[in-house]
Amino acid sequence: MNTDVMVVGAGPTGLMLACELASAGVRTRILERRTEPQRDSRALSLHPRSVELMDQRGLLDRFLPLGRTVPGWHFAGLRTRLDFGALDSRHGYTLFLAQARTEAILEERAHELGVEVSRGYEVLGVRQDGDGVEVEARVPGGGTETVRGLYAVGCDGGRSVVRQAAGIGFPGTDETLTGVLGDFAVVDPQPGALDVARARGVLVAPLEGGLTRFVCLDPERIRVPAREPVTLEEFRASLIRITGSDCGVAEPRWLSRFGNATRLAERYRSGRILLAGDAAHIHFPAAGQGLNTGLQDAVNLGWKLAAAVNGWAPPGLLDSYDGERRPVGRSVTENTEVQTLLAELTLIAQYRRPAAALRELLDHLLGMTEVNRWLADRISALGTRYPPTTPGADPLVGRRMPDVGLTAAGSRATRVYELLAQDSRFVLLALAGGRAVREAVDAGWGSRVTAVTVDTHDEHADLDGVTEVLVRPDGHVAWATRTTDGGTRDDERARALTAWAGAPS
Repeated sequence: MNTDVMVVGAGPTGLMLACELASAGVRTRILERRTEPQRDSRALSLHPRSVELMDQRGLLDRFLPLGRTVPGWHFAGLRTRLDFGALDSRHGYTLFLAQARTEAILEERAHELGVEVSRGYEVLGVRQDGDGVEVEARVPGGGTETVRGLYAVGCDGGRSVVRQAAGIGFPGTDETLTGVLGDFAVVDPQPGALDVARARGVLVAPLEGGLTRFVCLDPERIRVPAREPVTLEEFRASLIRITGSDCGVAEPRWLSRFGNATRLAERYRSGRILLAGDAAHIHFPAAGQGLNTGLQDAVNLGWKLAAAVNGWAPPGLLDSYDGERRPVGRSVTENTEVQTLLAELTLIAQYRRPAAALRELLDHLLGMTEVNRWLADRISALGTRYPPTTPGADPLVGRRMPDVGLTAAGSRATRVYELLAQDSRFVLLALAGGRAVREAVDAGWGSRVTAVTVDTHDEHADLDGVTEVLVRPDGHVAWATRTTDGGTRDDERARALTAWAGAPS
């Protein structure tokens, strides 16, 4: 067995997961059906939490120069924008970047980490036993190969072969509505036509390479099955009906139809087989959450699966992937269904007037700071909080750790996310100082936890009174205490480290 984990699918989720595993010393191989990297880009956005994750892995400098930052985002296409810039993050924006670029950066990083990417491998079946998993794949040039590893993760999309082989159900609702998108090399040079299109609900976005993307819902074509190909003539006709003009679109580079089928896997783990990304959840691409949810699945799963492979995972750690990420998947599928319903009501003649009134009401609500922030937190995923595992846990537990600036004893000024980027380990911050803390952590958990004695840090309301905080490799808080008694704090810390980072070595 020369592979620890087999990742099926080389999309953003699979590539991110492979990077997470390899950075933790796990031998990882990706099996991808396509022989070449994906050139078309359905997804175009990295939301704030995903941008933070790239920062936590030291990759942000590779992403930022290639994209465009957008501080405001939308919910259901409402006029009042979600203000990401007001959120508690150094990255209060969406990074507008083609999915193909995201995949290229992550694949480059995967190669740097020693991940084997096997293209042209079409997975035919997956079998597991008590010791590992076997994946049978059709290989380039004909014939098959059976690859064996300790675990397999299906990142192979909504029609996941891995999910089906594992016998995991995928309940939900079938497609009832479809839209179309097109990337065009030629559009109307007069700005007025594009302004009208945007005003009438057509998404118009400039892409790199001089392309322009159009996405629209045509009331006369929303019941066309997603499997039916889109033609240039159909696209032009839809634009004329919606905007009064075909917007001069010509020379399409990609045309696609997408639907609102919404499904959530019954579980994200079956023994040694796990699911992430679209293999675990599919939905209408409302507010651009799909790719981001998959990346966040990968970062949550990566360190836990690595702990299992490396032999130090405490009981229940790998199962917590399902317990933490499946509720997030449910939340995303539900809010996209709400957005899709609102869009559909707007398109149906007998509902247009009350739908317009409802949109006006929601626009007014989004103008309220608290409402806007509440929803922005959810769409950006900055508000994701995992349930605490013990009663009476500190309010910080389960939340993402704020990226405060730190001055550590004997070290240069740094940030929390810079510490996480060093080797994807836990970080224990002793905010009340004390060299003994570092020595105790190093003695028992030094191979898994970086202990830092903090002299000063940026003021942050959430950290008022906090004396120590244990940050997970994915940037969420595992444990925090406000206890000032040294002996009590030592006992609490030891229990928390054992519960999360395994028994002391």
